[in-house]
Amino acid sequence: MKVIKNAQLFTMESLNNETGYVAFKDGKIEAVGRDFDPAAFKDYKIIDAKGKIVTPGLVDPHCHIGIMEEGIQFEGNDTNETTNPIYPELRGIDSFYPNDSAFRYALNAGVTSVVSGPGSANVIGGTFDAYKTMGKTADEMVFQRDVCMKMALGENPKRVYSSQKKNPSTRMASAALMREWLIKAKEYHEAMQKYLNKEEEAKKPTFDMKLDSLARVFDGMKIKIHAHRSDDIMTAIRIAKEFDLDITIDHGTEAHLIVKTLKKTDTKVILGPTLGTGTKYETKHRSFKSAKILADHGVEFAVMTDHPVISLENTLVQLALFVKEGLDRFKALEAVTSNAAKLNGIESRVGSLKQGKDADIVIWDGDLFDIMTRPQSVYINGECITDKAAS
Repeated sequence: MKVIKNAQLFTMESLNNETGYVAFKDGKIEAVGRDFDPAAFKDYKIIDAKGKIVTPGLVDPHCHIGIMEEGIQFEGNDTNETTNPIYPELRGIDSFYPNDSAFRYALNAGVTSVVSGPGSANVIGGTFDAYKTMGKTADEMVFQRDVCMKMALGENPKRVYSSQKKNPSTRMASAALMREWLIKAKEYHEAMQKYLNKEEEAKKPTFDMKLDSLARVFDGMKIKIHAHRSDDIMTAIRIAKEFDLDITIDHGTEAHLIVKTLKKTDTKVILGPTLGTGTKYETKHRSFKSAKILADHGVEFAVMTDHPVISLENTLVQLALFVKEGLDRFKALEAVTSNAAKLNGIESRVGSLKQGKDADIVIWDGDLFDIMTRPQSVYINGECITDKAAS
């Protein structure tokens, strides 16, 4: 049982930029408040934050940590199965390596949760899962399975399969394949529902691993659609509308160019990576002004590293550059905490400091957007993982 007092709290709930405390036990947040009463916590270990900023643990909403291992080529890279463009049955957790050295960098940057999964070589590529950045096995670290189904449009599927002289080699073919398999999965889902509801003469459909996995999007499973360019974003929006799908646009490099359409269609964006160079044609319009444009128009967004494209240790560095270009500081923090959790459907566990949520907490030793700032203490499930003050 512990309580952090004298904190400059950013709960991402009701208390933000206010002095207060957060108490936690058995891995969960027990109480958050302004006025600390020592008598109420006499049996607790008291940690004095001494006015330092205290936030939820940071959440990366889209990366490949544990699947594209740090510093390893073939042996440590299990991100893309490039033998077929349609692989909804793949599960990222089956490629997840908990001893990836990048987890150390994540913890040192205050990142306590990540949503990690397959890459974007395939039009339909399998499922992402949500993990804590501490643990010995994937099963120990994962806290929500099958968070999202990964799909991709644009250059990556086109490049991978045109080089093999296979479909798809154009944007049209990628979209057509996506539609084709969504139609098949919808029919499979409808047939299964009729069977489960014991409708007259309804027979159980023959099991199909691809369709059985993909059909979950018709039960509300979220979909991450990899799309950089505005044309690919619009294709994703059209397909989502056709099939009534719950999507986020992941990357969204040109999202700011069509911001009014995104707002009109209530399309959510997981933005990034923006730090670094534009490594391909699709990213030539990348801009640190993009987040402010999305925020100013009321488009809901989060910010990702796409680790290892941008190392997780640079999570706040990237965010600071958005702030430098005008993004509100609180909106920036939302993008790697509460919004990052919400857009992946994991907000009941992480992303804010609230009673009943996981005790993932960071005490910072300076201003969040100062490059010299580090986590002083990082707690995951109430356990202190790294404590600079103690070391």
